Amino acid sequence: MTSFRMILAAAVAGSLVAAPAFAKPKKPVGPAPIPAVRDTDWVAVDPDNLLVIDTTRGRIVAELYPALAPLTVERIKILARQHFFDGQTFFRVIDQFMAQTGDPTNTGTGGSTLPDLAAEFTFRRTPSFDFLPMTVEHGETTGFHGAMPVGSQSDTLMSLSAAGAVNGWGMFCPGVLGMARAEKPDSANSQFFIIRQTSSSIDQRYTAFGRVLQGLEFVRLIKVGEPVTPPQDKMTRVRLGSDLPPGETVAISRLDVKSPNFTATSAVTKDRKGPDFTVCDVDIPVKDLAAK
Repeated sequence: MTSFRMILAAAVAGSLVAAPAFAKPKKPVGPAPIPAVRDTDWVAVDPDNLLVIDTTRGRIVAELYPALAPLTVERIKILARQHFFDGQTFFRVIDQFMAQTGDPTNTGTGGSTLPDLAAEFTFRRTPSFDFLPMTVEHGETTGFHGAMPVGSQSDTLMSLSAAGAVNGWGMFCPGVLGMARAEKPDSANSQFFIIRQTSSSIDQRYTAFGRVLQGLEFVRLIKVGEPVTPPQDKMTRVRLGSDLPPGETVAISRLDVKSPNFTATSAVTKDRKGPDFTVCDVDIPVKDLAAK
């Protein structure tokens, strides 16, 4: 009679022969390499849309966006060319919000002699509008027009619109410039503010017309107060890049938001932030072409 020990030994031997070989565990796949920035990935900013604000804290350079707010941008250009802003103070500065200026009376009630502006809280976005979408949520799309963070109604609604257009608006992320106003929507004149920290609660309630490309750290150094106690920080000189005298050229390029490098780096930021991600979390690299 075959013993139980022999049957068990045979079964074990058979299982060792029949068992398939196990595959070696695969190494975890890391993130895809981020493409290098190419020379062709940089976009030169039109000097006629560069607002160069010299302040007692340092130089702030912002890009203006007439596609979002043409009347407002034209007003800022007119006043800059009149040297209207030179010497004006930052009279109201809230730490986690914004720094306000542009009032020759330094009281918050003054303005220029030009008529008040119509509100440009939103603009009409068409299929041809230069726009890079990044998020779609609750029927709204957010993304970039150049370096400007933009919110918009969805493309689906655009296809249903008789005019083939939907409302878009500048988003008040850090560095965005907006027009101050009184209670009435059409009361902006010369006063403007620069956002210090994300302030989405005022989206579509104020006109957004530009964004700081260089010098946001100086915006955040401006003395805080409501009103600011003396001595107040001030704008010593405000000029368009195209109006600077010879030898003071300001030439800036920003990374094309449609470049492979930007796509990859913003995807990493989006993955890291998870459900809390907004376009305000994305930095736009800039390059100073005039730097020695």
